[in-house]
Amino acid sequence: MSKVVIETLSPAKLNLFLHVIGRLPNGYHQLQTVFQLLDWGDRMRFEIVNEPGIHLASALRGVPNEDNLIVKAAHLLAPPADRGVLITIDKVIPMGGGLGGGSSNAATTLLALNALFQTGHSTEALATMGTSLGADVPVFVMGHSAWAEGVGDQLTPMVLPERWFVIIYPNCHVSTQEIFNAPELTRNTPPITVSAVFDGSARNDLQPVVVSKFEQVKTALDWLSGFGPAMMTGSGACVFAG
Repeated sequence: MSKVVIETLSPAKLNLFLHVIGRLPNGYHQLQTVFQLLDWGDRMRFEIVNEPGIHLASALRGVPNEDNLIVKAAHLLAPPADRGVLITIDKVIPMGGGLGGGSSNAATTLLALNALFQTGHSTEALATMGTSLGADVPVFVMGHSAWAEGVGDQLTPMVLPERWFVIIYPNCHVSTQEIFNAPELTRNTPPITVSAVFDGSARNDLQPVVVSKFEQVKTALDWLSGFGPAMMTGSGACVFAG
């Protein structure tokens, strides 16, 4: 029998800005952001195998399988009882970099297994499943850049002009939870409109907190700012200009 395989890109993203406009009673933060999907990221391969279960060709360093978003996503679309899936990843998106690697991998897994096992879920249904894995997962399921509100899950598609970006990874891991829990984080930025994003008034509210805690991020931002406007993406650590 011929192999049944899907090979695909699991793209990275940038946050072209990120404002924290409030906090919900459950502790989650209300955000406004623009997700810019990139044509660069991890490569993932999914192959149907005869051995039942979900199999990773190699574990992610420092991430137990039970915490791996790829495995969690695969369990949401479990293979038939008499079949399994072998998942291989060529990991290039840095962990803790603010590029959405884990969320993208989870979304790519949902899309690939939905196709491989012909489960028939709509894109919207997969995006809803993805919210249980992380607020950034739905934008990767939808597969296009978007204006986002809520906790990052209320998406409006955007057609953005083609741009080239320079991205620097300062070789440090930033914990999203740590930054959002920081008492000095601004949590009351006034909401803005889409047009204001591109008039220079938008920023990343998480950036000052990260810069104060991670000298590597500050150094990267200072250096890149010498060539043009630079900003941190997500909760860091990566910074970009473009």
